[in-house]
Amino acid sequence: MIIDTHTHFYNPTRRQGVPWPPPDNTLLYRPVFPIHLKEIAAPLGVTGTVVVEASSWLEDNGWILDLAADEPFIVGFVGQIPPDRPEFGEELARFASNPIFRGIRCGGQRFERVDQGSFLADLRTLAAHDLALDVLIRAEHLENVLRVARQIPDLRIVINHILHMPVDGGPIDPVWLDRYRRAADHANVFMKLSAMMEQSVHTPAPADLDFYRPTLDALWNAFGADRLIYGSNWPVSDRAGRSYAEYLAVVKSYFAEKGQDASEGYFWRNAKTVYRIVV
Repeated sequence: MIIDTHTHFYNPTRRQGVPWPPPDNTLLYRPVFPIHLKEIAAPLGVTGTVVVEASSWLEDNGWILDLAADEPFIVGFVGQIPPDRPEFGEELARFASNPIFRGIRCGGQRFERVDQGSFLADLRTLAAHDLALDVLIRAEHLENVLRVARQIPDLRIVINHILHMPVDGGPIDPVWLDRYRRAADHANVFMKLSAMMEQSVHTPAPADLDFYRPTLDALWNAFGADRLIYGSNWPVSDRAGRSYAEYLAVVKSYFAEKGQDASEGYFWRNAKTVYRIVV
């Protein structure tokens, strides 16, 4: 069983269009539906996906949930409901009533003033619903994310895209090792191994495991077997110039070396822990 915890679906051809991607993005500006993912991922053993928001429009949470109603391949959805707003609690309750809704994602700007307004109170509401928080951040936002982790220890936080560390195939800078270590010191913080090829300094990204081994070792040493999660970032992952199959082959090979238990944790069990999905 393999659960891909980071995919995006959208349809630029619908009447209202989409807020992202823009029309001039010739690689991504196309209809992307579950059938397209299943065509490339299901033959490789992928059995389901957790969709992550790709739209700032509130009602697009409902658009994804409507897709999921007729598509059992979608086992969860991390939506877009901005905190630090009076409407947050009501909007969250509305979408959280659907069992496919498994959390929200916040970008780095949301963490620039974590102690102001209702931001922390709203994230406590998220935790009270037993939902997760995905964070799309860079290194400069990490400290405030970890402040949230300390202040709300029952909130499961998932760092997306390996914190956007550049991958060059060489030894990991000690500064980055320290960032990963400090993040992993918080038991409620998880790391999603998504967009790793996109972080490569080369285009197209290399497709051999040894190029990524220093990165994978650093994350493994910090987070261990129970807090690393598989995610592809498809279709955005196409920007790396490599196929879905090539990315999956790299991480499959690495975790096969760690043994069956670690591999199962990475590919589905840890996702179940974080998102409370039924698989």
